[in-house]
Amino acid sequence: MAVTCITLDEVRSNIDRLDQQIVTLLAERGQYVSQAARFKKDTDSVKAPQRVEQVIAKVRNLSNTVGANPDVTEQVYRAMIAAFIQQELAEHAALST
Repeated sequence: MAVTCITLDEVRSNIDRLDQQIVTLLAERGQYVSQAARFKKDTDSVKAPQRVEQVIAKVRNLSNTVGANPDVTEQVYRAMIAAFIQQELAEHAALST
């Protein structure tokens, strides 16, 4: 839960603290993405559009539960997933050679 800040410096300090946590979680998520590449047979299974939509629906619902903006959450997740798909495609291609 966000605290009420009384200065812009406090706001920025809290954002910086959260950015540290978010990037750490992105690194962990990326490690799981790398592992997933081993289990997928082809590039279509890497792209997995149905799975993408499942994740988007899940995080939109989670956003509503925790009080986040579901549209912002969806946009962030779509960008993140697209970047991770590119990473996974490269790793999948390297495994296939």
